[in-house]
Amino acid sequence: MKGISYKALAMLCLSGLLSTFAQAAPDLGTAEQQATNWHAIIMFLVFVGFTLFITKWAAKQTTSTKDFYTAGGGISGFQNGLAIAGDYMSAASFLGISAMVFSSGFDGLLYSLGFMVGWPIVLFLVAERLRNLGKYNLSDVVSFRLEEKPVRTLAAISSLVVVAFYLIAQMVGAGQLIKLLFGLNYNIAVIIVGILMMAYVIFGGMLATTWVQIIKAVLLLSGATFMAFMVLSSVGFSFTNMFNNAITVFGEVNKISFEDASKIMGPGSLAANPLDALSLGLALMFGTAGLPHILMRFFTVKDAKEARKSVVYATAFIGYFYLLTFIIGFGAILFVANDPQFLDTAKAMVTGKLELVGGNNMAAVHLSDAVGGDLFMGFISAVAFATILAVVAGLTLSGASAISHDLYANVFKKGQTTPASELRMSKIATLGLAIFAMFLGIIFEKQNVAFMVGLAFSVACCANFPVLVLSMFWKGLTTRGAVIGGLVGLIGAVTLIVLSKAVWVDTLALSDTAPNPFNGPALFAMPLAFLCCWFFSITDNSERARKERAAFDAQFVRSMTGIGASGASDH
Repeated sequence: MKGISYKALAMLCLSGLLSTFAQAAPDLGTAEQQATNWHAIIMFLVFVGFTLFITKWAAKQTTSTKDFYTAGGGISGFQNGLAIAGDYMSAASFLGISAMVFSSGFDGLLYSLGFMVGWPIVLFLVAERLRNLGKYNLSDVVSFRLEEKPVRTLAAISSLVVVAFYLIAQMVGAGQLIKLLFGLNYNIAVIIVGILMMAYVIFGGMLATTWVQIIKAVLLLSGATFMAFMVLSSVGFSFTNMFNNAITVFGEVNKISFEDASKIMGPGSLAANPLDALSLGLALMFGTAGLPHILMRFFTVKDAKEARKSVVYATAFIGYFYLLTFIIGFGAILFVANDPQFLDTAKAMVTGKLELVGGNNMAAVHLSDAVGGDLFMGFISAVAFATILAVVAGLTLSGASAISHDLYANVFKKGQTTPASELRMSKIATLGLAIFAMFLGIIFEKQNVAFMVGLAFSVACCANFPVLVLSMFWKGLTTRGAVIGGLVGLIGAVTLIVLSKAVWVDTLALSDTAPNPFNGPALFAMPLAFLCCWFFSITDNSERARKERAAFDAQFVRSMTGIGASGASDH
């Protein structure tokens, strides 16, 4: 890190890159500051110390842009699969989905399945071709045969929008989570996270980030497995018993009949509007294949075969994890809902609903206390924090890549840069992203952040996914079609969400009714993006368009065979 003083680093580290706070899960709300959890802090310090040691080791291995962005392409398929799982299994998935099951029952399964079903699409449509065509990120693929400057600019901007909303949401979520679990002030929690993430990313690059994600995935899967095992053992390892007991407890604590309580086993408010349910499903399915920080992980392996392996392993780990969150949610009903020490009776009297200390998003944390005691709760608390750290590192790298590799090196400098200058710009971009996220994280401290995650998935689904898929599979796509279609998807998704109730009414409080009655934009903006890509491509008869169509065959051969895709080789 030559040229950047440690004092400057510390200032810049006042930023936190926390980006997947609750993949479309409910807001943590404004958590009350709790008594200091020393078990959690001790375990947290152990984790931080170990990962900083890894970062020091990784810094010695990170000497080039290829090392910084892709760990030199030396990660195995199994390691990358575990790292992808660590990148994808956010604190939101762990806390948010289990909390949704705790509060609504079946509705939480919609999110579990939604995040899960995106992976076959990534496996069969994207992973292998992406690895064969790309160099570092999404923009390399979509600009392979199209005009570099406009397409890279569009891909970089849409990626940055996704990353920014993830970062803002995760920063707010992290501050509230740590404030609750560790008894720290919100701003201090945000600063700590920011400093740690800067250290991981700036010094260790993708290699350090990968190992932080692997460690976090192992810890999270271990902790969640133990919790699910304890829940199932209490009901004789019978799902039927678990569901029946949960319905009984749910009815007792909410003072409703068994028949009414059994409705938690069927779709509720989330699926009340079929169009919203369909739009949510589309965003979660196709948005996964457009997330820049997830796609970037496929360039850390040596070839397409390892890329396929990594998706298979990631799918297995992620599928297993989301099954656990469902069990944990029902376990929280059994162990937490009727235990006075976990209930916020004062708040429940005001809302008339079942309320937990620290909010219902703490259902999994309280369950860890119920099944494993204070020590295990400390472990789960530290794992939740580790989860946030690992996710942010991946987001920061993808954002830095969009700025330094796409905008700086290939758009502004037109490829006339040195690896050293691009690496330096990557680190400056990382610091800038951190400051930006920290600033907005503090501003939005008391705001609902769930819609930001929904926006991130929707933008990925509406702007990145159509252009990515058509660039790889349709010969007719031209630069004009890709740019117009991508812009329509990007602007359409953002506009529809801003005009929805979640933002217009609940967050901005501009009026009592929202101009857009639907919560999810994917059902409308994604087909429109595909339509614009198609229409403006088939009507493009320019000489440039003819050359782009002619270049498709060479691109297709490389995407299928990998010929010429030697890691970071230029195309």
